[in-house]
Order: sequence, then C-alpha cells, then structure tokens
Amino acid sequence: MAEPQFSIPSRKAQDLANRLARRENLSVMEVVERALEAYESRRDTHEPAAAFYQRIAERCGTDLDLDAVIQDGRAPHAGVDL
Repeated sequence: MAEPQFSIPSRKAQDLANRLARRENLSVMEVVERALEAYESRRDTHEPAAAFYQRIAERCGTDLDLDAVIQDGRAPHAGVDL
C-alpha cells in the first residue's frame, strides 16, 4: 500500500526531514510525527507566567519592589577625568 502524501511547504524543513529519515531509517511521515509529538510534550510542561510568579511568591514569602531595588542600585556617573 502506498504511503500517504504529506506536504512540507518549506524547502529547508523538507530537506531536514529527508536527511533525518535517511539517517534514522524511517519514513518522512514518521520523522514529522515524532517531531510534532516531542514539540507537544515539551509545550505541555511549560508553566504559565502567572503560575510561576505565584509559586515564587509562595516560596520566598516576600514581594520585592523591583523598581525600588533598581533605584537603590543607581548612582550618577562621576564623569570624565580631565
């Protein structure tokens, strides 16, 4: 039975998929499927920013005012010695 056709619009992506398929002794479809599955699993482990900040706030117990920290660390430049 013939393998289903799969269109890869980018020439660069197509070349890469073909090289990987030859190297791994797989079909291009299998290479693309594995890549998409890996991408999906990586995206599932991504923590949203709001959850990250909430977790950090709970762990550290204090809320820092970053603007105040930056302002405290600022000092005017002494200028060029002439």
